[in-house]
Amino acid sequence: MMKKKIIYPLTLVIFLFGAMAAFAERLSISAPIANIRSGPGTKHAILWNVEKYYPIKVVEKKGVWYHFEDFDKDKGWVHQSVVDKTPSVITNTDKSNIRSGPGSNHPVVFSVERAVPFKVLKKQGNWINIEHADGDKGWIHKSLVW
Repeated sequence: MMKKKIIYPLTLVIFLFGAMAAFAERLSISAPIANIRSGPGTKHAILWNVEKYYPIKVVEKKGVWYHFEDFDKDKGWVHQSVVDKTPSVITNTDKSNIRSGPGSNHPVVFSVERAVPFKVLKKQGNWINIEHADGDKGWIHKSLVW
């Protein structure tokens, strides 16, 4: 009898944790510009706009609207028609160097400020090959992105 009392709560905790982890889906913005709203509908205020490849972590779905959290822990709502499963990252440092190859020995091809989103093309070790919506490509160290 004692084992059942312990197993049931533990099973419930494992199930709930698994369900929450599965629901926290990572998506990215697929439109050139998307409105982030205060609630699930076009009647809700636009809080800010984001550009293509902006990564989001879905925390709730309500009809055709996704409630999400971003790299800054800001929350908002976005319509499902402007998101997809394209792998993406966003810079999280004041200045990030984008290099010509996967390593700090490769030349810097350009630098970006914080909060610039990129599509992930491939990964090699601790380096990510990225592409901006404007077509600029390069490699960034994984410690510089979310």
